Amino acid sequence: MSRPDADLNIAVTFRHTESTEALKQYASEKLLNCARKYVSYPTDIHIVLSIEKRDHIAEVQVRSKGYEASAKSTSEDLYAAIDRVVDAVDAQLRKQKERIVEHRPSR
Repeated sequence: MSRPDADLNIAVTFRHTESTEALKQYASEKLLNCARKYVSYPTDIHIVLSIEKRDHIAEVQVRSKGYEASAKSTSEDLYAAIDRVVDAVDAQLRKQKERIVEHRPSR
């Protein structure tokens, strides 16, 4: 069970594009909601948003005690890339959570 007061540290980096508060807030909120579902320990989340030619790229790394996930997504729209990368990280964290729960000794 995750605690709502878990220490979640988010860093957002922009490469080859201008930093906008709307993108930063959108990516942060999506990943905070994802991480809160599965992680109950202090967590570091690093988001890299970049543009290379026509490709809009979102990369994410999540690190916490017992959890580690990373994903990268490319799209023609940065918001779509963020949505895809959040889905990938969500799937990884869910799978790790299920493994932890399955391996707990029963009481």
